[in-house]
Amino acid sequence: MKNEWFEDWFASPYYFKLYKHRNEEEAACFMDKLINYLDIDSNAKLLDAACGKGRHSIYLNQKGFNVTGIDLSAPSINLAKKSENERLAFFVHDIRKTFRSNYFNAVLNLFTSFGYFENSNDNVQCLKAFREASIYNGDIIIDFINATKAISELKANETKTIDGIDFHISKKHTNGFIRKKIKFQDNGKSFQFEEKVQALGLQDFQRLFDKANLKLIDHFGDYDLSEYNQNHSNRLILHAKSK
Repeated sequence: MKNEWFEDWFASPYYFKLYKHRNEEEAACFMDKLINYLDIDSNAKLLDAACGKGRHSIYLNQKGFNVTGIDLSAPSINLAKKSENERLAFFVHDIRKTFRSNYFNAVLNLFTSFGYFENSNDNVQCLKAFREASIYNGDIIIDFINATKAISELKANETKTIDGIDFHISKKHTNGFIRKKIKFQDNGKSFQFEEKVQALGLQDFQRLFDKANLKLIDHFGDYDLSEYNQNHSNRLILHAKSK
């Protein structure tokens, strides 16, 4: 059976190379804002769903929280595990499946780690898994792109040179997905990968939340938790709870 695109790309060493310059300071500031907004107790148990290499999990743990990170990518989890301690653990796990029922005070799905699936039912399965993992009245945070602005600013083609590799990147919006093709050569070999994410807006999430028996509590437009504007905001950050 053919792997889904994210299984191959997120496991590739070139994925880590292309995105190695992600803004750690921005991520830390966002976590500080989020902790303050949610008023999370220091004894709270947090689930970082689709945690990647664990940058958010590690920072939250450094702030004193008990954090568990899960991700489908074994290479990412293997890197994250180097930072494990008695209050920080990482596991290979598919976010479409429940991880520890009725256990976490908050479930965080960060940095557009959602909407990858061809079948929209998989999105609902993710949300149901988040709801089932959280305690009663637990918090669920989805940090997503603002698809409207992302589509309006799509660059059809660009090249990024990193460590001597020219990554040729093309983007387009088609069939409800924002698609990115990544082509490059290294050591005489040609490679091609694809990223795609559903262009979900606020109303789309509200419909998904209804199907997953979640209610939208609030939503924001950036990592400072400013008001959301469909045309101008950089992000769509959603706060939900069980109905």
